[in-house]
This record gives sequence, structure tokens and C-alpha cells, in this order.
Amino acid sequence: MPGKNLSREEARDRAAIIRVESYRVHLDVSGAADPGRPTFRSTTRISFDCAEPGTSSFADLLAPEVVSVELNGLPLDPAEVFDGTRVALPVLAAHNRLTVVAECAYSRTGEGLHRFVDPADGETYLYTHYEPADARRVFADFEQPDLKAPFTFTVTAPAAWDVYANAVAERVSATGPLLPGGGQGGRVVDEGAARTWEFAPTQPISTYLTAVVAGPYHVVRDHYTRELPDGGRLEIPLAATCRRSLAPYFDADEILTVTKQGLDFFHREFDYPYPFGKYDQCFVPEYNIGAMENPGCVTFREEFVFRSKVTEAAYESRANVILHEMAHMWFGDLVTMKWWDDLWLKESFADFMGSYAQIGAGTKYRSAWITFANRRKAWAYRQDQFPTTHPITADIRDLEDAKLNFDGITYAKGAAVLKQLVAYVGRDAFFEGARTYFRKHAFGNTVLDDLLDALEETSGRDLRAWSAAWLQTSGVNTLTPELAHDAEGRITELAIRQDGTPPRPHRIAVGLYDRAEDGALRRTDRYELDVAGERTVVAAAAGRPVPALVLVNDDDLTYGKVRFDERSLETLRTGLGDLADAPADGPGAADPTGADAPSLARALAWSAVWNLTRDGLMPTRDYLDLVLRFAGRESDVGVLQSLHQQAGVALAVYADPAHRAGYGTALAECALRELERAAPGSDHQLAWARFLADTAERADHLRLLRGLLDGTGRIDGLTVDQELRWNFWLALAAHGRASAEELAAELARDNTAGGRRRQTQCLAALPTPEAKAEAWSSVVDSDELPNALVEARIAGFDQPGQRELTAPYAERYFAALESVWAERSIEIAMRIVGGFFPRHQTTPRTLAATDAWLSAHPDAAPALRRLVLECRDDLARALRAQECDAR
Repeated sequence: MPGKNLSREEARDRAAIIRVESYRVHLDVSGAADPGRPTFRSTTRISFDCAEPGTSSFADLLAPEVVSVELNGLPLDPAEVFDGTRVALPVLAAHNRLTVVAECAYSRTGEGLHRFVDPADGETYLYTHYEPADARRVFADFEQPDLKAPFTFTVTAPAAWDVYANAVAERVSATGPLLPGGGQGGRVVDEGAARTWEFAPTQPISTYLTAVVAGPYHVVRDHYTRELPDGGRLEIPLAATCRRSLAPYFDADEILTVTKQGLDFFHREFDYPYPFGKYDQCFVPEYNIGAMENPGCVTFREEFVFRSKVTEAAYESRANVILHEMAHMWFGDLVTMKWWDDLWLKESFADFMGSYAQIGAGTKYRSAWITFANRRKAWAYRQDQFPTTHPITADIRDLEDAKLNFDGITYAKGAAVLKQLVAYVGRDAFFEGARTYFRKHAFGNTVLDDLLDALEETSGRDLRAWSAAWLQTSGVNTLTPELAHDAEGRITELAIRQDGTPPRPHRIAVGLYDRAEDGALRRTDRYELDVAGERTVVAAAAGRPVPALVLVNDDDLTYGKVRFDERSLETLRTGLGDLADAPADGPGAADPTGADAPSLARALAWSAVWNLTRDGLMPTRDYLDLVLRFAGRESDVGVLQSLHQQAGVALAVYADPAHRAGYGTALAECALRELERAAPGSDHQLAWARFLADTAERADHLRLLRGLLDGTGRIDGLTVDQELRWNFWLALAAHGRASAEELAAELARDNTAGGRRRQTQCLAALPTPEAKAEAWSSVVDSDELPNALVEARIAGFDQPGQRELTAPYAERYFAALESVWAERSIEIAMRIVGGFFPRHQTTPRTLAATDAWLSAHPDAAPALRRLVLECRDDLARALRAQECDAR
């Protein structure tokens, strides 16, 4: 449908003439619990001005049926003005009132108004998700971020439900009963079997930020109070919700503690009171992303409600997401980008602030920058080396482009660059610039220059050259030390070579590390300097003793891949696990926490050797040898879990196929050894148990997993709870050691939404032609599955050890691409294109088939070509890594 993919030019033209005064939206979801009702009634009233009376425009709407359209009191024939994606608006007046009544569809893909039935108790739950442009699936609108307006929502829902939206619910009837939920104490109209909730008008916000959540949610309430500098008092009602069946696992106190810490931090640093009244946080089922910053009604994927034991890294990750979304209340909600070109103006800042605030807000999660260096930047480096990479300020031609740009560049690279910007302009100037930006552009829309103007004003620096180098170019630089020394073992010259186009200005720290008396590798010297051009000399290092290790980008100040000189690389081969951070009181001083304390330096070294492996410069066997030797000594469980994930990738696609089985056995033996060695009940023990499930192939390892499931086996301190049980069942299923009947029995034990997802994944992982055919057909040939089960089928389908079974699907994959893209929603299409790519068929034949499809389809949708190109790049990289490993 030509109108579905709104272009940037169409949005600019519409914004030039349209100014929206207000929206009033009524949604009737009173029949949502009836599975036979696929639609709900949506009534939208928009008041808007037109700068060119007499011209025409359009509103956006994706709906199965439009019942009526009325423009300025005159009825329009829906058959004439609605084409399935747009409502034509002819002959506009200076001031206009548009009313659209439509039957809109409940979603099963997480786009629009998603409907979910809880298998545990049969209750129905609804929530909306719109970014970047799915509000039009729920109500008629002008679907672009720069046409902000206040929204007034009215929702008719089953009487037993609570309803949440961006604003508080207002008292609309003195006879309505006081309800405990969603409206923060507001009253609603009692209509017997249904009740109508009318919410207060919001502040001016973009369409994609509106939200409605409805159902019998479990809720925990709290309150935040802050004294304001002008003597006033800020009161923010807080709520945290989840499905009733998850209530026993809902640690709302911890969630609300982080929330209050974050509100304290952002009020202190931004000096702009939270402007959206209440602060609800709703944990919802079958959510496509981590969370969404809807002001006043933030939505999170409910996997953040932990049903079983998880490691501290999972709690840290959740805290990061809570703070990330809270940062959006200012960066993104209060001040919003004009178009998706400047998506980074919210996502990069929120990604940076999520880590920064964990430390600054005083949360108990102190490893935020280690996690950032090890996980977030790994995502950025991968994305930035694709042929489809783009500048942080991207060229977003249309909504399909926008959907794909929620990526490692916009989030993690942008955040890394902002971390450098703080070092470049200074912390105080950076935050004062943010305050200036908020005050000047509150409830408005901005572009890059607006932010640069604010930062230049407060820092006194000219940021245009910095912006051109970092925000408006793509690609990742590589920083390599070059060290020369004399016969006495003293440095005659230490220089940093910068590769990559274009060379960029970097503010970095260079650390020199040597063996201490306790055997640890400790920093003896640190030099902070600006690196510019292709080669920069570290003049202060001349005359110092040659160290065991030179760590470029120590403290992780800049964004760039790090290499090593030969001496340093040899030091890491024998002593990576010995790396320890220097304490705050100076380089070289004794570290009271010991060599096994969480170490940013060690995380940076792990990141660097992983990049060497991905780039085909370090044989996979050498990387896996480092994991085998030193992963057991890694004290930061988040870093350890990253090592497990990366070792799995290395084994599956980077290893020489001739040696893959041997590597796999070694990793499984390592996992079992460390599992038995780990402290009983510890996070490390749990991480190693999961890794054993991921790597187990030998009969004795699989028998151990079976024994841990049925109680005949035991590891001291290891609790085999429900999530760990599913991990073990997946391993057994993938190796043909579990039956469909056993998996059905496990589902009966865990008859929940999570259990259903995991059983679905296990069934798709069974090593039979029938299991693969069923998984493929249920996803590609049918659109009956909801998004969560689509994801589960894809995750189970392509197991590394089942290459022969899945090989026939490579040809079917390429044959289906265009029809999948044309017929499915973009969210589901993206999952199919990326998830079913034959990534474990790591052969030149698969590469040739990919190139043949790209060559034969030059006019395929650009977003589709981008996804295939990125899969192709991963495949080519894997082949290069295999060649390196074979040599």
C-alpha cells in the first residue's frame, strides 16, 4: 500500500501547513476478552489549523474498516477518502475539526494495540506500542514526531479492569465507584459490565509516545516527593504493574527504589522538574523491545519480572533500562527530534544516561561502565562494520528506514561518542548545556544544530568540527600502539597509530601495566592525551621502562577498536586474567580488592581480543584458549556471561569446521569444571550451569543434565528452578534426548506464558525433519502465531549441530523473502528475514546464494536489502575467521 511507508518529504510538506491543536480519542475495548472479536471501536476527534486554507492533506490510519469520516461538520464517504492507510482531507479551512470512527484491529505482533490471553488464568491483557509509527493502528492521526499536541484519552473497558494512560484519570461522574487502579485514584463512569475511564489532557507529545494499558493488572503504588528551588514541592505518584499471575515474582520495591534514585539524579542534573505528572511503569507480555518511554506510562517487557534465579547482571540490566527510559522523559519526550534522522537526539543520550546514572544516582550497581564497554560497545562495533553502517545522524528517507535505525549506531555508538563529548567539553558544561537545551525547546522539536548551539554556549568550544567527525561520518577507527625501546629496556618512543576513514579526534588514556609483587598486572603509568590524525606520539612515556602491556583507550574514554603490540599480546595470552584496575588514589598503588576484583581494564582486553577474532586477525582457537584459561577467574558475572555468549558464536561460526567438535568438548569440560568449582548458590555457578547446557554434546554431559532434571544428579548449591529446567530441556531436545511428550509434560508443570514460549522453542529444536518443517511453516507460511511464539520458533529452528537438517531451507529462505516483506508487518518481517537466514550454513555456497539474491533483486525494498546485506556481511566475516583458524 503506497501510503503506508510515509516519506520524510511527505512529513515535511505536511508539517509546513498543519499545526495540531488537540486530539480526543475514545477506545471501546469492552469486548476485548472475547477472542471472536478481532476489532475494537476507535473514535478520534482532531482539532488542527492549516496555514494554506483551500489546500488538501491527509491523516494516517491503518484499520480494517472506517465507519465514518466528518471534516468540519461535513460527512465524507469512507470509500472515497480512505485507502487502507490514509484518510484524504480535501479543501481544508484555516481551522479544522476532523472526526474519524473506525474498527481497528487487535494486534498479535506487538504493534498497535496488542491483545494477550494469559494461559495461567485465562485473563486478557492489552497494551499499546507505537514507535516509530503504529499509533495509526489504534486511532487516526498525523503520524510524525514534529506534529505534537495534547491528547485526551477515554477508554471503555471491562468493569473489572484497570486502565492506564499517559495522564491521570479525571473524576467524570460522582456516581462512579472509586477504583484501585490505573487512574491514580481517579473516578470513572460505571456502565455495569464496562466502565469508561476519561484521562486528563496530556502535555503536547508526539503520537508515537501515547500509550494505553488495560487489564486486570497487579499494581504496587508509591510516591516521590522533591523540594524545588523556588520553594515549591514536586509530587509524583508512582506505580509498577504486572500480570496477576506474575505477582508472586514481582520485586516492585527494588524497581521503585531505582526509580526514586533516578528521579533524584535527573532532577539534580537536569534542573527541570519532571513534567508529566505521574510515573507508571507497566511490565507487559509479548513485548517486542526492552522498554518504551511513553511519558507517564512507561512500558517494559515482562521478562524483567524474574520468575527464577538470575544473576546480578540481570538486575543491573533492568536498572539500566529503568534509568534509560527515565532519561527519555527529558531527552525525547520533553524535547523531541523533528524527524527520525535525529533519532540519536534521544536514544544515544538515553543509552549514555542509563549507564551514567547507575553510578551517579547511587544505585547498588557499580559495574555499569564495565558492562557498557563489554556489551553495548560490542554491539556498536559490529553494527559499524557492516556495509550498511551510517552516521549517528542518519539519512532516514522513510518509516522503513526509521524502523531499522534502532540499532547499535543510534544507541551504543552514539552513547560512546557522548561519553567522549563529556570528557571533551567537561562534565559541568555538558549538563549545563542540557539544561539550556531543555529550557529553550521544552515541548518542542529539534535538530542537531539546536543541541550543538546549547553545548557551545556553555562550553565555549566550537563543536562543528567535532560533530562533523563523530556524528556525521560512519565507521570505526582502530588504535594501535607502536613502541620502540633502547638496549636498556626503556621506551624511546610510544605512538598511537589510527587506522580507518576518516581519522577522528580522540581523547584517550594510555595505560602501562606491569607485574606487581602479588603477580597481578597493575597499571604503573597513565597518560591522557588527544589523538588526532594517523599517528600521535605519547611524549610523556619516553624514558619509562618498557611495560608488559600497553592498553590504548584505558578507562574506555573513546570509541574505537583497540589493538596490541606483540609484547602486549603475548602478555595477554599468558596473563589476561591477572589484569586489575589501579585504585582511585593513583597508578601503581596497592589495590585492596585484589586481582580478581571487577576490572574495567580486563573487560577492555576481552573486548579487544574478541574484535581481533571477529576481524580474522586472531585464530578462533586462540580466543577459545583464552576463554578456557581465564574465564573461570572472571569476577564480573556480566563479563563472564558475555564471554560465554561470544565463545558460543566463535564455536558455531568462526571455528574451523575440522576442529569444531574438539573445541566444543573442551568448552563443555571447562563449563562442568567451573560449575563444580563455583561457590554454591552463586551467580557464577548459575552462569556456568547455563553454559554447560549451551555446550553439552557428549553423552555423559547430556546424562548429567537429565539427572539434574529428574533429581538423580546434584551439584551442591545449584537450584534447578523452572528457567534452568527449560535451558536443560532445550539442550536435550536439540540433541534428540527429549521427546515431544516430555516437553508437553514440562509445559503442564509450567503452564505459563514463559513456559509456552520455552516449550515452543524446544519443539522447534528437535532434530527431526518434521520439527523443522512445522517450525518453518508455522512462521513463514502462516501468520497465526503471536510475535512471542514467532520468536521462539525461530530461536529453536536453527541449531548449530543440525546443519544437515536445515540446509534444504536455505533455498526456500531466499525464495520467500519478497513475499514475506510484502505481506507481513515490518516487525515480524524483520524477525523472519534476520532469524531464518542460514547463518549456520557457513559455506561459500551460502555466500554465493546470498550474492545471487542481492544481484537479482536490486529494486527490492531498501530496508529488506539492508537486512540481507548485514546477514551477508556476518557470513563473509565468519568465512574469513574460519580461514584464519584453519591456517
